[in-house]
Amino acid sequence: MSVLRKGQVRNLALATAAFAVTFWAWNLIGPLSGSYSRQLHLSATQTSLLVAIPVLVGSLGRIPVGVLADRLGGRRMFAVICFVSIVPVLFVGWSESYGWLLFWGFLLGIPGTSFAIGIPFVNAWYEPARRGFATGVFGAGMGGTALSAFFTPRLVEDFGRFPTHLLMAAVLALMGVIMIGGSRDSPAWSPATAPALPRMREATKLRATWQCAFLYAVTFGGFVAFSTYLPTLLQNVYHFAQTGAGLRAAGFSIAAVAARPIGGTLSDRIGPVRVLLISLAGTVVMAVALSFRPPAEVPAGACFVLIAFFLGLGTGGVFALVAQLVEASKVGTVTGLVGAAGGLGGYFPPLVMGAVYGASGSYTVGYLLLALTALVTLAYTVRTFRHVPDR
Repeated sequence: MSVLRKGQVRNLALATAAFAVTFWAWNLIGPLSGSYSRQLHLSATQTSLLVAIPVLVGSLGRIPVGVLADRLGGRRMFAVICFVSIVPVLFVGWSESYGWLLFWGFLLGIPGTSFAIGIPFVNAWYEPARRGFATGVFGAGMGGTALSAFFTPRLVEDFGRFPTHLLMAAVLALMGVIMIGGSRDSPAWSPATAPALPRMREATKLRATWQCAFLYAVTFGGFVAFSTYLPTLLQNVYHFAQTGAGLRAAGFSIAAVAARPIGGTLSDRIGPVRVLLISLAGTVVMAVALSFRPPAEVPAGACFVLIAFFLGLGTGGVFALVAQLVEASKVGTVTGLVGAAGGLGGYFPPLVMGAVYGASGSYTVGYLLLALTALVTLAYTVRTFRHVPDR
């Protein structure tokens, strides 16, 4: 235990930093969606597809990456993802046509797979009673989307699009070197030696895998959908400039980031199921409030911040529940599957919102669909996990 405690803070901090950097790279297109739309004369549906496409690979890619993390360890896998992500980051910065942006944006999903590395990595460093805290703190690295929303439009304005992407590539390279040289896999971790496909099949047979995948598709999927599509929504509805929309989207992401470790810590105290019930109930209320299209700034801003906070609580609760229901040796593989579901949950809403806005000029139906989804998930959680102990 003393050996574990020695490396906990350093490795949790490094994993969180790597997660934030890769999530910044994953969200490079969303904050610039307005300029892409104007320059390439894109429809609302085309813009939403461009924003959503990195989410697809970032979601499905978590399945094999989670399996590889079980076999190779988080230290090596974090470095590999950082180095490989440099290629699509640079080519997205070079691309000048919609077709090439879609192609390289598809591969830009690679940095989004880092989540499936970090959860088993930090889980192995912490004892079961503190894993909700550890995964919650690590999950705050999703604040990379806030960094991207805030800084990417400003950097592009000051230096240009390609120099901004070149800077991001350099940060990824540096982070990869830091992870190789500075992080360590937990002494409690041992590589999985069983073949990957049988382990994946075994994970899919666990009821907890599918239960947690559904919950994460709603909570984290909701966060991803908002964080990537919110700049577009704010420009369409409230007519903010690209930098102003990016600033407000960053505020949304920061609220969710702050809530995630709170959700994890609360899960250690009152149980992940109660945290999820609070999260889903709050999401229902805020989604309904947003459907009335409240005025900009204080009413609308408060609603967006609160829905981000509730979704963030839920993301922290889901992986505390995974740690409670799944044995440690299977957490990486299960995390890959659950994480993929979460990412896929964020892939479809921007497409739906773009189609709804294109057809009606309003996002009201989209908000009501979110409220209905959260309400159904709330009822499912009450029914399915009523016998799970609070702690």
